[in-house]
Amino acid sequence: MKSRVPVLLSTSSVFPEPTAAAFEVAATLGYDGVEVMVWTDAVSQDAGALKGLTEHYGVPVRSVHAPCLLVTQRVWSPNPWERLRRAARLAEELEAPTVVVHPPFAWQRDYAKDFAGGLAKVQQSHPDIAFAIENMYPVRVGRRQIVPYAPGWDPTVAGFDAYTLDLSHCAAARNDAMAMADAMGAGLKHVHLGDGTGEGRDEHLVPGRGTQPCAQLLASLASRGFTGAVAMEVATRRAASRAEREADLAEALKFARHHLESTVDV
Repeated sequence: MKSRVPVLLSTSSVFPEPTAAAFEVAATLGYDGVEVMVWTDAVSQDAGALKGLTEHYGVPVRSVHAPCLLVTQRVWSPNPWERLRRAARLAEELEAPTVVVHPPFAWQRDYAKDFAGGLAKVQQSHPDIAFAIENMYPVRVGRRQIVPYAPGWDPTVAGFDAYTLDLSHCAAARNDAMAMADAMGAGLKHVHLGDGTGEGRDEHLVPGRGTQPCAQLLASLASRGFTGAVAMEVATRRAASRAEREADLAEALKFARHHLESTVDV
């Protein structure tokens, strides 16, 4: 009998509700756990508070998203290495095996200069954590294409030991998600599940509402030897109510579970 791939709810999926709301929603809908997006919400930064939520709702934290966004550049520290180390310590305290990391922004010159080497040093201090580098996307302004990441938005070009595959980012990059998964190979440790239409922006739609091969990718994970988790990362900020938000996230969970039970050869 094949092992079940856990489906997590990213705390970003309940925004603008706070981190604590994600635990309540995950418990209500039957998600297997939570991915904590570390951001300006103090609860997302606090191991004690997160442990309390886990105990109260019976929902474990299974991955931590390091504060890599533009709006989180001052969370914990302006030093990106310190933020990454603190994300790793938070993951260890919560017994979460994965830390999701974005490639450096191009303007973070010191951080980007030896990102691979610096990451290796952090990995040595936290050997049980997978630092899964996430694929990003270029920004399109009219006919121009700007790459805000160094050395680029596609981490497989530089090469890392572990990756997070984000399907919404594949849509924004107009990149083949299945080819990206192939390029990640055995390093594919984590999936951010969300859909997109290829309009050139990061949409994070409920899977099945865009054009990405979400179903195909999920069905291929077993044959890829995937042992990680799938984190639902969809945008529900336009939901008019908690009930509407929960309906979208229930639909997303049903989609993921259904297609994870299927198997296709790759």
